[in-house]
Amino acid sequence: MPALKTVGSASPPHAPPPSDTWESRTARSVTRWGRCGAVVTVGGELDAANAGQLADYVQQCARYCEWLVLDLDNLDFFGVAGFSALRTIAERCAKTSVHCTTVPGAAVARLLRICDPTQALPTSSSLAEALAGVQNLGPRP
Repeated sequence: MPALKTVGSASPPHAPPPSDTWESRTARSVTRWGRCGAVVTVGGELDAANAGQLADYVQQCARYCEWLVLDLDNLDFFGVAGFSALRTIAERCAKTSVHCTTVPGAAVARLLRICDPTQALPTSSSLAEALAGVQNLGPRP
């Protein structure tokens, strides 16, 4: 169960938190909630059929977070629509001051080398690195 975000919360005060799982025909995720954030772990295949749905689900989760880690290490396939979804997620999180990072697996890293050569999207090399990074976040003013 997520802890409600209190500073600059975009969620209505009585909005139900999102489910701990999201699933499409070819992908699924499990969300583990921390005190101030969440880790969304996604497996399967992310493509044009489900990337937008995942972006919407992650945005629902981000409403309850000060930080969010998107763990894509277990994806078997990551299409160009997935890259677009990552950009959307990063932009939405930045707009609401949610610290967001992605842990890319092999499929995601391959596409990021092509679509994001300047490494504009925030990534972490491992889940441990991502979690260490959020531990160092100070309280927001």
